[in-house]
Amino acid sequence: MQIAVEQVSFSYPGGVEALRGVSLTIEAGEAVAIVGENGAGKTTLARHLNGLLKPTSGRVLVGDWDTAEQSIAQMSRRVGLVFQNPDDQLFERTVRAEVTFGPRNLGWQPAEVREAVDEALARVGLSEAADTHPYDLHLAQRKLVALAATLAMHTPVVLLDEPTTGQDAVSVERIGTIVDRLHAEGRTVIAISHDLDFCAEHFERAVVMAEGRVLADGPTRQVFTRGEVLAHAAVEAPQLIRLATALGWEAAPLTVEEFLARLRELRRSR
Repeated sequence: MQIAVEQVSFSYPGGVEALRGVSLTIEAGEAVAIVGENGAGKTTLARHLNGLLKPTSGRVLVGDWDTAEQSIAQMSRRVGLVFQNPDDQLFERTVRAEVTFGPRNLGWQPAEVREAVDEALARVGLSEAADTHPYDLHLAQRKLVALAATLAMHTPVVLLDEPTTGQDAVSVERIGTIVDRLHAEGRTVIAISHDLDFCAEHFERAVVMAEGRVLADGPTRQVFTRGEVLAHAAVEAPQLIRLATALGWEAAPLTVEEFLARLRELRRSR
C-alpha cells in the first residue's frame, strides 16, 4: 500500500505554517525514519498520514484513499499511529482491554481478537501485565501498551512517534526487534525520531526535515553522512558514524557489527 504525500502544506489555526510543500512517496513495505529537531514538522506530517490532520493544500494518499475524504476511524484500518505520549492514547481500565479495543471495533471474531491481543502483548513483553491498569505502569511501559494496541490491529502501515523516548536499553532492543519483524512481514514502518542511532540500525531510508520542509531523502547510510544537512536540521549523525569519521575512515558503519567488521579488516591489513 503506497503512501503519496503531494505538495502538502499545513497551517495551524494560530497561523503557524508547519508544513511547506512537502512531497514524498513511501512504497509498501519500506522502513522509513523521519528525523529533525522539535518544530521541524515531523509529527504534523505523521498526523496527516492517518487523517488526524487534513492538508491546508495538497493531498495525502494511502493506497487509493485520499485521507481528506476518509474518517479517522476508516484510516485506522490502514495506518496505526503510536503517539509520542501514551497518555494521549490510553483510556481503558486494563492493559488487555486497551489492546482489545482496536481489533474488536474492526469487527473481528472473538477468537481472532484474543489471538491478536495475546500476540501483541507477548511482542512487547507485557503478557503478565494484561490485567493491570495502564496507569499503574510507569511511562515507558505505557508506551509499550500503546504500541501493543497498534500492533494488535494488524494495520499495513505502522507509524511510531518517538518510539525510544524514555525507554531503557532492553526496551529499545525489543522495539528494534519489533520494527525489524514488521519490516520482514512486509508491513510499512515509519518512525518519527530524534534517536538517529536507533534509526541507523533499523531503517533503510531516512528523511531529514527542518522548518516544515524535506531537506534530504534517501538511503540511511547516505543521508546520515551528509553533515551539512544534519547540521541544518540541528541533529547529530549517529555515534558510530561520528566515531568512524574521527578515526579517518571512509566507511560509514550503521551498526556495531559493521563497525567491528571494519575494525577487524583494518587490523588484518596492517
